[in-house]
Amino acid sequence: MTENLRGALFMILAMLGFGLEDAFFKAATATGGVTAGMGTVQFGLLAMALYALYARVRGVPVWTTAYLKPGLLIRTGFEITGRLFFALSLAYTPLSTTSAILQAAPLVVMLGAALVLGERIGPRRWAAMAVGFAGVLLIVRPSPAGLEANAFLALLGMIGFAGRDLATRAAPASVHTAQLGVLGFAVVTAAGLVILAFEPGPPALPDRTAALLLTGTALCGVLGYTAMTFAMRTGEIGVVAPFRYFRLIVALILACTLFGERPDALTLTGAALIVSAGIYALIRDAGAGARARSALHRRP
Repeated sequence: MTENLRGALFMILAMLGFGLEDAFFKAATATGGVTAGMGTVQFGLLAMALYALYARVRGVPVWTTAYLKPGLLIRTGFEITGRLFFALSLAYTPLSTTSAILQAAPLVVMLGAALVLGERIGPRRWAAMAVGFAGVLLIVRPSPAGLEANAFLALLGMIGFAGRDLATRAAPASVHTAQLGVLGFAVVTAAGLVILAFEPGPPALPDRTAALLLTGTALCGVLGYTAMTFAMRTGEIGVVAPFRYFRLIVALILACTLFGERPDALTLTGAALIVSAGIYALIRDAGAGARARSALHRRP
């Protein structure tokens, strides 16, 4: 098995894990047995505990002062934003809509790399980005009265995750995967506490059904996060990264079979535009990298 194939399989496994995580969380909040805030808190605590155990097994400290370095603090701020609004979107927006809008994150990362990191982006990739944003608009459907509120939650969550991915470049290489997992799910817990503070009535623990669903959420979240880490460290990114869009396929299947959602033609068209534009941009990245390596090898 080649490294690229292994990386692609890890990415598919990661997207399956994340898709199931979203479905478990939406099911937990849809039962009425737990609010979005309390559900996010329990999900974060369970997953953080699993990663803390993993850190101890690997012999690395759960806490490191690297968490306080500027790069990770910026990453943490973006992740709180992403987790906060994504959890709200999962609770109050159709799963198919939330997942489709999330697929625009790689395009936003590309835009941020150009504006913040000074990376060069050719006209074809700018065109791909424009097509992807057109797809987002088809799903969000802004009107003269403004964006539809629930879709706006997904949009803010997507921007938060894109900022997190962009800031990951500044994360110290010395931070172990288990430590990043502990930090990441500590952020999930913090986001849940923020949501909880604005929910009406006193906090209430989840009922038995919701607690079981949240346990599934945590297990699938850890599976997805771990598989994603392995995927991004195996094979060529330009080959592996397009398989991120498998998450949308998983989400659409789960949305239709478990929640009875029927995405309309505009939503499906928008999702297709986002995925096509993202894959095209990634293929262009891979092609540019191959040409640069070829030119380097031709040098005397």
